[in-house]
Amino acid sequence: MKWEKVSLESISTRIGDGLHGTPKYDDNGEFHFINGNNLSEGKILIKEDTKRISSIEYDKIKKDLSDKTVLVAINGTLGNVGLYRDEPVALGKSACYINVNDKAEKLFVRYVLENHDFQRYAIDFATGSTIKNLGLKAVRDYSFNLPPLPTQRKIASILSAYDDLLENNLKRIKLLEEKAQLHYKIEFGEFQFGDKEPQNLPNGWAIKTIGDIYWKLESGSRPKGGIDKDLKEGIASVGAENVIGLGKYNYQSEKLITEAFFESMNRGKIENKDILIYKDGAYIGKTTLFQDDFPHEKCCVNEHVFLLRSKNELYQNYLFFTLYQKLYFDKMQQLNANAAQPGINQESLKSLRILWPSENVIEDFNSKVESLMKLIFVLAKQNTKLREARDILLPKLMNGQIEVYL
Repeated sequence: MKWEKVSLESISTRIGDGLHGTPKYDDNGEFHFINGNNLSEGKILIKEDTKRISSIEYDKIKKDLSDKTVLVAINGTLGNVGLYRDEPVALGKSACYINVNDKAEKLFVRYVLENHDFQRYAIDFATGSTIKNLGLKAVRDYSFNLPPLPTQRKIASILSAYDDLLENNLKRIKLLEEKAQLHYKIEFGEFQFGDKEPQNLPNGWAIKTIGDIYWKLESGSRPKGGIDKDLKEGIASVGAENVIGLGKYNYQSEKLITEAFFESMNRGKIENKDILIYKDGAYIGKTTLFQDDFPHEKCCVNEHVFLLRSKNELYQNYLFFTLYQKLYFDKMQQLNANAAQPGINQESLKSLRILWPSENVIEDFNSKVESLMKLIFVLAKQNTKLREARDILLPKLMNGQIEVYL
């Protein structure tokens, strides 16, 4: 079957962007106000800092979105893609909407936009020195080869099978994490404390500080002059944007450094079971843990992330799940010493007081959750391989290099 050269405009009923300006926010609003950074791997992600608006405000700025709408980031985080599925969202200017017509399959258009050709095009045609912007005309003019509808649907089904496996693994990770969290709350929940410390702790338990129990507390660095954005191969330098949850990692936002710079670093190299803490910015205190060569066998953190390791590896799961609690996120937020540029330093983090059970209780907790943590990272690494396989297959399917049979 012949593939036809088309533009995005020719397979769309409308291409536009969201509100150029700031709506009236409402913490109790029914609608989320999203931008390009809320789009990822075909989904709309509602983050902790995503603003809300009322239905009255929504009616003023709403766009004509439907079950044929594909969203793509055109400002700042270029090229992120999400499918609109009748979600209660309004768009900001960095989110472009493409309403697909009957010539194209919505899911196929998603993969057109995620393909390397469009991603490279977005970078090449974006304007702006600090914040890159891809104009609507450039989006409309982007051309690609479009197969007949049955072939589009077959290609989309092949690629979406990978996405379905990814999604199932993420659901399993979430359930495993919830099970580990339940063990933690059953064992230690009644003894956690806010401003007032508990007086009647079990025998052998204490209140300690991070300074009492840490062995490593350090951040990393970046090369002089910053990250080389054109570097295609190297070592991952993990930033705050990747402290997003247990068994999760955003490879799209990854920054690289050279092997030579990595070898020259005397701090900030990630080891098995290191706890990562977001140390400055709006979400100081967000915490995750990496283990078993996830997300990479060799990687490091930049200057915006702390690595934390206790004196005994057996303590790491307990220490992680303690700091992972919202109670401790709030406590770390309160350690912020700089209102103008939010952040926490080593000394303030060392002063953080935490519940510290007896060693045998910590070891018992570790024995209950270690197998759950192992499985979480088995699934996380499976997802990494699934993404790699999908990303290798994607361009070959999209340019007809691999023939599909209906």
